[in-house]
Amino acid sequence: MTKFIGTGVALITPFNSDLSIDFDALERLVEYNIENGTDYLVISGTTGESVTVTAEEKKQLIKFISEVNKGRLPLVLGVGGNNTANVVNEIKSTDFSDIDGILSVSPYYSKPTQEGIYQHFKAIAEVAPKPIILYNVPGRTASNMSPETTLRLAKDFNNIVAVKEAGNNVHQYLELLRTKPKDFLVLSGDDDLALGVALAGGSGVISVIGQALPKEFSQMIRLGIAGKAKEAYDIHFKLMPIVGLIFSENNPAGIKAVLDGLNISKSHVRLPLVEATDALKEIIKNELKILGKS
Repeated sequence: MTKFIGTGVALITPFNSDLSIDFDALERLVEYNIENGTDYLVISGTTGESVTVTAEEKKQLIKFISEVNKGRLPLVLGVGGNNTANVVNEIKSTDFSDIDGILSVSPYYSKPTQEGIYQHFKAIAEVAPKPIILYNVPGRTASNMSPETTLRLAKDFNNIVAVKEAGNNVHQYLELLRTKPKDFLVLSGDDDLALGVALAGGSGVISVIGQALPKEFSQMIRLGIAGKAKEAYDIHFKLMPIVGLIFSENNPAGIKAVLDGLNISKSHVRLPLVEATDALKEIIKNELKILGKS
C-alpha cells in the first residue's frame, strides 16, 4: 500500500465566525499541502472535528476536497465509532469513488475487550470496499488496542493494511514493528515520535502539524524512512517546540491557531472545544517567526 507511505495529514475543518464550514480556507489548505510535499490527505479525522460535523457536512467535505484535489493525492476518509452497526451502515451507504482508504478508530468510551475490538474491526473489514487503516488512540478512546490484536487483524484480513498508532508508547511501536507482517504499515499518530518510528522501520505518519509545515515535515519523514538520521533530526529539532505547542491545550485548537498565523484559515472551533487562549496564540506567533513563517 505505497499510497499510504510518507506523510499523510489529518485535515482540519476550517470554520467561519458563524461556525459554518469555510470552504475558501479549505481550498487554500488543500492546495498548500499538495504544493508542498504532503503525500496523502485524511478527511474527517479527530483533527477535522468529526464528532461535531454533521452527516450532510461530511458529504460536502468529501465532495469538495475531491473536486479540489482532482486525483492529485490519495484521499483517506475517517469512518469509525463505538456503535459497530452504525459504522458498518455508514460504510455501506458512503460513495467511496474518490477515496483510497478508510481510517477507522478503535471503539471509544465503551471500553471493549480485545476480543470486542477484534470483532468490531472484523465486521468493518467484511464490508469495506477500500483498504483499512486501523487507528489506535487510547488517550481518546480510554481503551488500548494491543499489538497482538492489531497483528491478529492484519493477518486475518487482507484489506486491513496499516495501523495509525497513537498511544505515545515507544515500546508498543517497537513491538508492532518487530512482529508485523512484511507488507503491513505502521504509521505514527504521534507527531513527536514520528521520526523515531520512521527510523525504526515505520512507513510514515498521519500528522497534525504536517498540514501547517508540509515541506519541512514531509522532508523529515522521507529522510527518516531513508535512514538519514542526522539530516532528519536537524529538521526534527527545529520543529520540536511548535509540535509541543499545538497539543498544549487541545487539538485542533492549537493547529488552527498555527494555520491562522499562516493566514490559511481562522481559529474557530465548535463546542465543546474552545479556541486556543490568547497567550498560546502569541507564543505560536512568535514560534512561527523563529521558523521564518511570518
